[in-house]
Amino acid sequence: MATTGSGQRARRGARPGPARRAAVDGAAADERDRSPEGTRRGASGRDETHAERIDRELMELLNELRVALPGVQFLFAFLLVVPFQQATERATDFQRDVYFVTLIAAVVATGLLIAPAAQHRALFRQHDKEDLLRRSNRNAFLGLVVLAVAIVSAVVLVVDFLFALPQALVTGGVVAALLGWLWIGSPVVQRARGARDE
Repeated sequence: MATTGSGQRARRGARPGPARRAAVDGAAADERDRSPEGTRRGASGRDETHAERIDRELMELLNELRVALPGVQFLFAFLLVVPFQQATERATDFQRDVYFVTLIAAVVATGLLIAPAAQHRALFRQHDKEDLLRRSNRNAFLGLVVLAVAIVSAVVLVVDFLFALPQALVTGGVVAALLGWLWIGSPVVQRARGARDE
């Protein structure tokens, strides 16, 4: 009986093996990553559920579009006034073509940038926010690209009308390179660096 009792005490006092300790440590780490409400800490360090993350990213996107919309609306308003100016009688065929491209690009950019807000309201309480976020992100990116085309075309139009075509083309190229780097190039480089760091 003494042997049996000592054997039980030895088994109770034995330390767990490596596999057991690893499983316990993993469960403890997973528990630390969860908030009291059961949400999981994401890569951003926030304690939020998947639905909360979708809501936050959608609101961030809509707030970002509020910055872009005044610019495209101002450009669109300017383009609507131009045809009614007497100076347009001196416009060349090239300038009229550039104006047409600028006008259409401004209209398309306006539609793409307003689409997320319009769809968000049209799909109210339809429980489709994740798909809405994907579409809105795509529309916002395309809207910014088309807006860049409208801005560059407007610059070419104005500089060509006031100065000369060579100056207009050079200025337009510089503006296109600047917008391309600030809006697309720099974020792509930053994303590539982040991927390499991971």
